[in-house]
Amino acid sequence: MEKCTMTPRALRALCRSGEFSGPTSGYADNHVQANMMIVPREYAFDLLLFCQRNPKPCPLVEVLDAGQTEPRCAPGADIRTDLPGYRIYEQGALVDEVADISPHWRDDFVTFLLGCSFSFENALIKGGVPLRHVEQGRNVAMYRTNVACQPAGRLHGNLVVSMRPIRSRDVARAVEISARFPQVHGAPVHVGHPGLIGISDLARPDYGDAVDVMADELPLFWACGVTPQAVVQASRIPFCISHSPGKMLVTDLTTG
Repeated sequence: MEKCTMTPRALRALCRSGEFSGPTSGYADNHVQANMMIVPREYAFDLLLFCQRNPKPCPLVEVLDAGQTEPRCAPGADIRTDLPGYRIYEQGALVDEVADISPHWRDDFVTFLLGCSFSFENALIKGGVPLRHVEQGRNVAMYRTNVACQPAGRLHGNLVVSMRPIRSRDVARAVEISARFPQVHGAPVHVGHPGLIGISDLARPDYGDAVDVMADELPLFWACGVTPQAVVQASRIPFCISHSPGKMLVTDLTTG
């Protein structure tokens, strides 16, 4: 089965068995992919408020009850095992990257699922906008910026963006297509001039894999669901679990 036609359930099963550990870009076309943040219940309201105040990088797909592990958007799934990779943070520092968070699970954990721009990549490709990282089988490039998010409670920090090089003649088309999907970040937040948002070197992304920007292309930057990970680090939350950048929960929800 080609990765684009693989069902979300089949991909989640491969993650659960440990047979799949790569980026989910290009998999399960026309399905919503979700970033994930898990925080102790003590911090759940702060994160909910942060998402409401910053809907561009943090478009809410679902918030699970404390201790719940099966999301409504992916019946039968287990958020502890069904992503390709997870990151564990303590006091704002990344301390581990694992394939299964079951040993770390607590009944007071609240899980947030946030829309991911991987969800509209198939629409871009079908619309005649090629994506180099998909063609090359790489993770998308992601960068920290100097753009401050709206703080909420104990949470504060800057926006993270994903970057896709787009041919100049396709920029308007890419903006128009992605704008149809506000639940998964929507239109870009910046076009060209990475220095204006605090990115000094496109060849050195903070997350993901670098891709070249050709002479006839412009870098387009979309708000990214890795933003809460940067916020957790800046805010020094005592404990948090997230998806590994580029390794999403593929849900049963469709983008159409």
